Amino acid sequence: MRNSLRLRARLRLYGLRPTVWRRRAAFLGGAILIGLVALTFAHLADEANHVFLSIVARWWWAPLLITPAGFAGLVWATRRFAPAATGSGIPQTIAATRNPERGMDRLVSARTAMAKFILTICTLLLGASVGREGPTVQIAASIMGYAHRFLAIPVRASVYIAGGAAGVAAAFNTPLAGVAFAIEELAAAYEQRMTLLVMAAVLIAGMVSLGLAGDYVYFGAMQQTLSVREALVAAPIAGVLGGLLGSFFSRALLAVGSTAWRPMAWMRRRPLMFATCCGGIVAVTGVLTGLTWGTGYSTAHAIITGSDVPIWFGAAKLLTTLATAVSGLPGGIFAPSLSVGAGVGDVLRSIFPTYPPGAIVLLGMVAYFTGVVRAPLTAVIIISETTASRGLMMPLLASALVADFVAPFVCRKRLYHQMSLRFMDSGGTKSI
Repeated sequence: MRNSLRLRARLRLYGLRPTVWRRRAAFLGGAILIGLVALTFAHLADEANHVFLSIVARWWWAPLLITPAGFAGLVWATRRFAPAATGSGIPQTIAATRNPERGMDRLVSARTAMAKFILTICTLLLGASVGREGPTVQIAASIMGYAHRFLAIPVRASVYIAGGAAGVAAAFNTPLAGVAFAIEELAAAYEQRMTLLVMAAVLIAGMVSLGLAGDYVYFGAMQQTLSVREALVAAPIAGVLGGLLGSFFSRALLAVGSTAWRPMAWMRRRPLMFATCCGGIVAVTGVLTGLTWGTGYSTAHAIITGSDVPIWFGAAKLLTTLATAVSGLPGGIFAPSLSVGAGVGDVLRSIFPTYPPGAIVLLGMVAYFTGVVRAPLTAVIIISETTASRGLMMPLLASALVADFVAPFVCRKRLYHQMSLRFMDSGGTKSI
């Protein structure tokens, strides 16, 4: 008995208490499951996008029928079965960190996470301009929360932050971006003690993704660089153009949900009619252009590698992304925003025809993405890791910082944090 007490005392001295081991097991198990779910989600989302494109290739007019009706149907299903599954999922995760225990009741509940998974895939079957990265953050936060509950560990804000960061890392295969995202977006007051938990969860989820999917680069490797003179000229211009357009998108998205303008307020009171109209915009624009369906990943990749697109592609993709985002459908804006940013980069290529075209496109992507989410470090690391363009780190950072500086002139509020207030005020996680 005395020896047993001595052993327990020594274990406590080194921090090896049962609670510590259960917490570590929760993070380990949760991170592994996040990696597996993120890969499954990515595969099914890609398949859904391919199915829709095959339908369009056979019957070009089909989206004019199925997309508006599908928007209305999915908005009804979301509002009826899982209201917290609407939109990106990142605002819900931010809101959940304000009151972690109550967050598990609705914002990151199992019901919400499962609905988010299924409904986001369904939105891609309709050609909606959505991404899977934001939903992956919400699903990952839910997984990490339940891993802790299963092992009887208190759920804290750090649990959701680590889960969301692991979700970003697994979705893009970008570990550093996961850490940066946790600091800039999910954690308003980032605590030093969270560092190890976040990095461990990101590492494990990233290793699972890497082990099963291979060492892939999201947008393909891009080896072009810019000289100092080229960077000094192009980066500020890209930052101003991309930052202003990105913040315009954020302002428009926030305005639709809060404006007192009578026609818009009237439409908000009729969500199914509003969703049908948004679906009509997406369908008509997609049929006319043939380029704005889904995530926009393939088009962005083509622009980066040198393919030409019409000069209006960025504006058209911005329109369909905005229409999808305000409709009330589940789905993220990460991938579509990167696609719009590639369109901005294509415009910049015409301004700087003698500069390395791929590098110029990346400046446009990082600037626009920064203007939307106001997270320059995350934007730079995502673009750098998804294109293996580490030689462009300084020009990308310069462009992102300029974009972050000019964005408040159009939209002073940070998109995800402002949208998270709606979920706090709705009673789901409002702080006591």
